[in-house]
Amino acid sequence: MSSPSAIPRRRLQFAGLIRSKPPRYKERSGTVVGMPGTSRISNDDLLTMKCDILIPAASRNVITLNNADQIKRKSSPKPANGPTTPHADEVLARKGILLLPDILSNAGGVTVSYFEWAQDLQGFFWSEGEVNAKLESVMKRAFQEVHESARKHRTHMRTGAYCLAVGRVADATLVRGLFP
Repeated sequence: MSSPSAIPRRRLQFAGLIRSKPPRYKERSGTVVGMPGTSRISNDDLLTMKCDILIPAASRNVITLNNADQIKRKSSPKPANGPTTPHADEVLARKGILLLPDILSNAGGVTVSYFEWAQDLQGFFWSEGEVNAKLESVMKRAFQEVHESARKHRTHMRTGAYCLAVGRVADATLVRGLFP
């Protein structure tokens, strides 16, 4: 468990990532460091541990050309703003590790903010279930479009996302023209 305060406890519980001992120990002592049955490891060791999914959250450039070859995971969302350097993206792509770009990882919160704005303008009040269903639809479509762009351009997901975004801006500029 690393930086558990960055993710709301309710979401961790929903995902099955929180058991009762770490939160209780942290509430009593203020940290999980030193909890019985655990050992302290360095940030570098944490990044290179064998795991299915690694989430490098809240830090820029933690996966670099120097450590990318040591990453032992199958996939990684990138919820921080740029936790992986472009050179590290290339290394991880060659290793067959799927990286969900930070642009896409962070899009859920921005999308829900847009939903709130749209509801407010129209006087609608969606249930949490309706918001989640709409968000899931938008995010699945976005993932598919980014994945297809990466495949089409024969590149990794970050560059695929950039290609898609630049293409959309170019198309909009052609349709609307430049304006002040």
